Amino acid sequence: MKLMWLFLSVILLISLFSTIIYIHYSFEQKESEKKFFFGVSFGLNTTTEARLLIDKVKGYTNLFIINSWEISTNETALNEICDYAVDAKMNFIVFFDYLSHIAYPWHLRWLETATERWKNHFMGVYLYDEPGGRQIDLGRWDEGIIYKNISDYSKAADFFVTSISATWSMQDLKNRNIQVFTSDYALYWFDYLAGYDTVFVELGWNHSRIQQIALGRGAATLQDKEWGAIITWTYQNTPYLENGTKILEDMITAYRAGAKYIIIFNYPQTNPYGILEEEHFNAMATFWNMTRSFPQNSLEKIEGEVAFVLPKDYGWGLRRSNDNIWFPEWGPDDLSLQIWNSMNKLVDMYDLRLDIIYNDTRFDFEEKYSSVYFWNEIID
Repeated sequence: MKLMWLFLSVILLISLFSTIIYIHYSFEQKESEKKFFFGVSFGLNTTTEARLLIDKVKGYTNLFIINSWEISTNETALNEICDYAVDAKMNFIVFFDYLSHIAYPWHLRWLETATERWKNHFMGVYLYDEPGGRQIDLGRWDEGIIYKNISDYSKAADFFVTSISATWSMQDLKNRNIQVFTSDYALYWFDYLAGYDTVFVELGWNHSRIQQIALGRGAATLQDKEWGAIITWTYQNTPYLENGTKILEDMITAYRAGAKYIIIFNYPQTNPYGILEEEHFNAMATFWNMTRSFPQNSLEKIEGEVAFVLPKDYGWGLRRSNDNIWFPEWGPDDLSLQIWNSMNKLVDMYDLRLDIIYNDTRFDFEEKYSSVYFWNEIID
């Protein structure tokens, strides 16, 4: 009889222990799910198209970015899509090219009620688009901005930062404590200084994924902000995106590097869903399941341990050795070739462990990294 009670006690303890482990894992998994957002952008023009895309991806995403100016200027359509996304248990971000006080006075009223109506499902506003990239390629991040008496890098940096942070739209969002997002392919450091809470690093074209992540994550880490990745075009024409296998590789790379947000860019329209084909949806579902599997050894996170420090206010595009510095007519300069060569050596040496930051005394980087390399060092 005593042996039977001992046996039953052991079974009970094992069952209890298993239950505790399961509850602990479930709790950790739910907490992890709250911290990571994976989704798709919607750039088409109708609520019917938005519903179709939401229905397609709701089983393996938790974020929907309404990236359509036509929708963001139509209050009825915008509310309908937001309601539908939340009913599908998804979170959402809304793109506004600007917040209008005159042409669309409902914009501000909408912001006042969005959090109350949709709670935490409303994550914030995607404001403007690619301000850093526009700056170096077009010479101004906004067509209405006029640069005067800009004679050096520091003045260019200051004007870029203050001209964004001082806009009514940015101020409207900051005054309401609404998170501000954008995507970019250059000048991430200065985007954050201008007021963005999260910048999505663009992974596309023939740009180095490791280098772009190093720039975006480095800026976010030093400035105590959040970062994400958006997988965008590789080709100028159809099919625009990489194939499903390559998309999956990019998602895994960004996830392992610690991206809090991963989004697939979805514009223009080549099929009812946008540009996403079945192979892309399959890759998204595979990735989602990988992030939910346990244990997640294959997706082990890699933190930035080594820093490459650029000169203060050196707004170089860093996509190629002759890229622009702040303006199309500026750059490269006498430092560029050495910086380019050193950066590529460090990318090869450290891969995802590398962050690229700026020599800015407002941010202490010496204690954050195990090794620090400066732009003027010779790297063997």
